[in-house]
Amino acid sequence: MSDNLTPEKDPSSGGRSRAPADEPGWERAALERIALAAISEQRAARRWRIFFRFVFLAVLALAVWGVLNFSGERVATTGRHTAMVSLNGEIATDTSANAEDINTALDSAFEDSDTAGVILYCNSPGGSPVQAGIINSEIRRLRGKYPSIPLYVVVGDMCASGGYYAAAAAEKIYVDKASIVGSIGVLMDSFGFTGLMDKLGIQRRLHTAGENKGFFDPFSPETPKMDTIAQDMLDQIHAQFIDAVRQGRGKRLHETPDMFSGLFWTGQKSVELGLADGLGDADYVAREIFKAPDIVDYTVKESITDRVARKFGAAVGAGAVRAMALGEKLNLR
Repeated sequence: MSDNLTPEKDPSSGGRSRAPADEPGWERAALERIALAAISEQRAARRWRIFFRFVFLAVLALAVWGVLNFSGERVATTGRHTAMVSLNGEIATDTSANAEDINTALDSAFEDSDTAGVILYCNSPGGSPVQAGIINSEIRRLRGKYPSIPLYVVVGDMCASGGYYAAAAAEKIYVDKASIVGSIGVLMDSFGFTGLMDKLGIQRRLHTAGENKGFFDPFSPETPKMDTIAQDMLDQIHAQFIDAVRQGRGKRLHETPDMFSGLFWTGQKSVELGLADGLGDADYVAREIFKAPDIVDYTVKESITDRVARKFGAAVGAGAVRAMALGEKLNLR
């Protein structure tokens, strides 16, 4: 900006430079030039800020689009490979370890003509006996439909209760020596508030149509009839669990008095008991047993929108009921 304020030469003075102060109104002209230069710089800075904001928004939009539109479809493969499906966390309809998604992934894995073998990677403490039973049945169906494609379970930290219920249908089960395996039992848990309500002077007003409709209400006292019915239900589901384990493991199972008591064991001990077949991870099974070291993940992965919708639906459908009633919940865990 200083080049705009250099002295000018005065022809009448023999070519000598004339100071700006010799010009009338030079102060105003200088201020105008300075102001215009400042405005120009501000406009340039504003344009750069707007540009970078647009770039940031564009990158953010692409990231959000990629996450929201992630369908969970597997990458197309060429060549022989090992297919893997992950069963992680609690087995329930409102989690990623639900029977529908697990079975969909297993179906896709078996249908691929390049699949040499299927690994069901299990890292679950259990959950719904219904969901676990559905997975168990689908594994047996697929093994019958595709007899040339083996399905092995590989256990991570834990394959207990409902997780083991699902895994028992596999051809073989591989574990880490420190994995937790077993817990073949069923539980039903809740709370009772009758004593506290009596101390606080609170009355429970429950009206039902049907003699047994109010069973398992946590605000009402238990009765011998309730205990008998609950135990019969647990015994039936426990028998179904035991039958699935015996059917899946066959003569490999070395039954002990504690086998079906709900106890659990390390992976190393589970091999001795016949609950598992050997020690090894997914890479070992793919490389040494299936002879197909390339592993392709077929697990169904939810987008954020699907996950929010699932959680919201579960909350709307069951949240209020659970909050108000705190009813009994049946679990294999």
